[in-house]
Amino acid sequence: MSATVSRLPRTARGLLWCLHLLVAGLLVLAAGRAVANHAAHAWLVVAAATALALTYATGQLLASVRRSRQAATVWLATLSAAWLLLLAVSADGVWLAFPLYFLQLHLLPRRAGMVAVLATAIAAVTGFAAHAGSVTLAIAVGPMLGAAVAIAVVRGYQALYRESERRQQLIEELTATRADLAAAQHTAGMLAERERLAREIHDTLAQGLSSIQLLLRAAERALPDTAETAGRHVAQARQAALDNLAEARRFVAALTPPALDDAGLSEALEQLCATTTARHLITARFHRTGEPVPLPTATEIALLRIAQSALANVVRHANAGTVDVTLSYLGDQVALDIVDDGTGFDPSQITTAEASNGGFGLAAMRARARALGGTLTIEAGADTGTALAVQVPAGAGVRP
Repeated sequence: MSATVSRLPRTARGLLWCLHLLVAGLLVLAAGRAVANHAAHAWLVVAAATALALTYATGQLLASVRRSRQAATVWLATLSAAWLLLLAVSADGVWLAFPLYFLQLHLLPRRAGMVAVLATAIAAVTGFAAHAGSVTLAIAVGPMLGAAVAIAVVRGYQALYRESERRQQLIEELTATRADLAAAQHTAGMLAERERLAREIHDTLAQGLSSIQLLLRAAERALPDTAETAGRHVAQARQAALDNLAEARRFVAALTPPALDDAGLSEALEQLCATTTARHLITARFHRTGEPVPLPTATEIALLRIAQSALANVVRHANAGTVDVTLSYLGDQVALDIVDDGTGFDPSQITTAEASNGGFGLAAMRARARALGGTLTIEAGADTGTALAVQVPAGAGVRP
């Protein structure tokens, strides 16, 4: 067998081997019966069976028959001619019509295959009737029934094969989606840890150094003018605290999200939309309104996190085609609106535990908005899409 055949699915290889054995068995039967019965033209039957066997084997060995429809048509025409020759010299040749049906249905286009099967059935009935000397119902029904069975089997197998292909494609898509989701969760975990460390350092080391610096400044002012040496040491300690405070602040800044390192919130949200569009079957569009104003780092981080969470939910659950992300500067307020055209949902059915599962839920987003002194509202309904709106003070910082 060729390498092409060896790459076929196991079921297809089994059916192909059954077809080979059927053809070989029927050829041996036709030739053997002619020789055993001492037929007048036994040598012609053996010669015709041999020619048919060689033609069939040639088609299995030639790769062009499987790759080119034109080559397959030429081979089938030659095989049919050899079969007609066998049918002309032996009534047993009629049985070879059955495997020939399968080859015609498999290698020829749908309509051409049906026409070839019908022509082969008519030829089988005609040839068998010529050998029998009359046309009976049994002679007509046999080849026609075989043709109907062959058509049903081939069409059924093709339908199962197409279904198997669709399932395989679905499995591959699900595998790719799981890999993307795992990568997104890993990235989200890293970013969450960076944010946690930044907050820890800000709330401990930086705050402690600030307190030291303030205390030393007060002590320096309280010292009498005669304590010059002590005052100098206090000043040096205060300067060291200032230097360490600057280092701590640089460290905190280094732990902010990378997207905010390279650009501002608007650019980070625009990049997030572009990445979502490139990685998923959805169009994410970014819009900005109002005159941009500088925002505290905590506000930018929170709004970016909310946008990431909302887009992740849209991709995973909304079955949407488009989603619009709008950042609006409203004077002393800044708003973030995320609207999709998906299937929507009933917000009242989402429990706190379910919403916060995995850190991307509604509860986590509301907590971020509340920490900035802002609000988060959701409007959604079945088949009406979802609109998420966040509004926070432009000068907000994370509340302790």
